[in-house]
Amino acid sequence: MQLYKSIIIIFLFGVQLTSYAQKEDFTHQDTLRGTITPERAWWDLTYYHLSVKVNIKKKTLSGSNLIKYKVLEPHQTLQIELQEPLKITKIIQEKNELKFKKDGYSYFIQLDKKQSVNDINELTIFYEGTPQESKNPPWSGGLTWKKDNNGNPWVVTTCQGIGASIWWPNKDHAYDEPDSMLISVTVPKNLTDVSNGRLRSVIEKGNTKTFNWFVSNPINNYGVNMNIGDYVHFNEVYKGLNDDLACDYYVLRNNLEVAKKQFKEVPRMLKAFEHWFGPYPFYKDGYKLVEVPYAGMEHQSSVTYGNGFKNGYWGRDISGTGWGMKFDFIIVHESGHEWFANNITHVDVADMWIHEGFTSYSESLFLDYHFGTEACNEYVQGVRENIGNDRPIIGTYNVHHEGSGDMYNKGSNILHTLRQLIEDDALWRSILTGLNKEFHHQTVTSKQVEDYLSEKTGKDLSAFFNQYLRTTKIPKLEYIINDEALQFRYVNVVENFDMPIRILINEKEKWIFPSENWNAFNFEEKGINLSFDDNFYIEYKGLPDD
Repeated sequence: MQLYKSIIIIFLFGVQLTSYAQKEDFTHQDTLRGTITPERAWWDLTYYHLSVKVNIKKKTLSGSNLIKYKVLEPHQTLQIELQEPLKITKIIQEKNELKFKKDGYSYFIQLDKKQSVNDINELTIFYEGTPQESKNPPWSGGLTWKKDNNGNPWVVTTCQGIGASIWWPNKDHAYDEPDSMLISVTVPKNLTDVSNGRLRSVIEKGNTKTFNWFVSNPINNYGVNMNIGDYVHFNEVYKGLNDDLACDYYVLRNNLEVAKKQFKEVPRMLKAFEHWFGPYPFYKDGYKLVEVPYAGMEHQSSVTYGNGFKNGYWGRDISGTGWGMKFDFIIVHESGHEWFANNITHVDVADMWIHEGFTSYSESLFLDYHFGTEACNEYVQGVRENIGNDRPIIGTYNVHHEGSGDMYNKGSNILHTLRQLIEDDALWRSILTGLNKEFHHQTVTSKQVEDYLSEKTGKDLSAFFNQYLRTTKIPKLEYIINDEALQFRYVNVVENFDMPIRILINEKEKWIFPSENWNAFNFEEKGINLSFDDNFYIEYKGLPDD
C-alpha cells in the first residue's frame, strides 16, 4: 500500500527546506535505506507471510517471508533488506531460484519472470542466522534474550529506528505497507508467542508449537513483533465507538493479579482517545497489551508493556507537576500510537514528529478528558522543561534520518499552542478526529499534515510550522509596559511569523498580534494588572521604558 503523491511531495518539500536542515555526513547505506529507489518504486507491497522458527538455546532464527506485490511499472530488479549477521539463503519465484546482489544490507533481486503492469506476483525469501542482540531495548534494535523469575525463556523483538530488517527480510522503508500479513512463529511447546493481529491457530508438532497470527489491516514493518514467554492470558470486551473491541492481555505467570488491577487503565485510555481521535483504528485486529522486559513500544495491535505495573514512567512524573502520576505512562503513550504511528504513519522517518508529537500530546489530552483542561495545561507546560532545542524536529529526507528527540515534548507543546490559536475545543477535537479519517491507514508527509491543519483551522500555518519544526529558535516576545500601553514585537523568528497570543488584563482575556515590527496595545484604564498566558510556547523579555 503506497501513495505516490506523498513521494512527490516529500522530495520537493525536502529540497525546498534544505536551508533549515543540519549538515551531516550520510553513507551510501543511508541512501539505500532512506530513498524510494527505482528498485522499490515499481512494486506495491500487498501481503507478507513471515514464518520464523526460534532456536532459543542457540539464539538463532530460521524461516522465510512470502511477499506478494502488485506491479506498477515494468521492472526486473526488486530491492529488499536484511541486516547481518542474518543471511538470505535462497529466493524462489514460481519454483525458480533467483539470483541476487548484496549491497550493504540491501539485496537486489533479479527477476526472471516478466513483470507486467497490474500483475499480482509473489516470491519467497528464505533466511537464517544469529540476529543482532539488542543492547538497550527498545532504543536499540534486535532480539532480547532474557529469563523470567521462574527461569523460563523470555524472548522479544524491537526494531524502531534501526529497521525491521534487523530480524526479518522485508521492504524496509515506511512509505509502503502490506495490506495484510500472516505471522507464524515456532517456539518450544512450553512457551507462547504473542504477535500482531488475531490468533488464527496453534499447531503442535513434536516439541514445538507454531502460533499463527493474522493482521487484517495495513501494518508498518517496525510494528511487527514477536514476544515469546511463559505467558498467561486474560481478556475483556470494550464497548467502543465501532461496537465491541476485543482487548487481550498477556503477562508473565507471576504477574497475573497485579496486571488485572493495573490494566484497568486500558478502558480509561480507550474512552479518552476515542473521544479525541475517533474510533480505535484496528477493531478487526483487536487490542493487545503484552508484558516485555523493557519499557514498552507501539507495536500495532500488540502494544508492549514493561512499566512495572505502576503509574508514571517507571514511577516517575516526567512533567514534574504531579499529574504524571495520575496514569500509567506506557499504557497511555504507547497506545496513543495506535492512532499516530500505526493508523497514520510517516512516509519518511524525517517526519517522525507525526508519530511522537501527537502521541506525546495524547498524554495531556488523556488528562484533559479525565481531570480537566487545567490538568492538561499544567502537564504540557511541565514537560516543556525537558526540551533541549539541540536541532530541528524535522530530520533530513531520503537518508533515514530522524529529527531531534524534541519531537516528543516540543511536539506536544507545538500542538498545545495550536490549540490555543483555535480557541474552539469542539473544532480542535474535530480536527484530530478528522486527521484519523482523512489519513486512515495511510502513510503521509509532514507537509500533508501541516496543510490539513491549515485548511481546517482556516489559518496559514506555514510560518508557524517552519518556526517550530524546522528551526531550534523559540519565538521571543520583547515588550515594554507603562501606565498607558503594552508595546511588543517578536524577535528570534522566521520570516512572516506573526502568531497572536492571549494576555490577561485584570483577569480578562485579550489578544495581541505581534510581528517583527513594534506594535502597541493601549490600556483603557489606569492601574492594570497584566499577565501572559503560559499555554503559548514562546519566551518573554521585558525591556525598560526609556
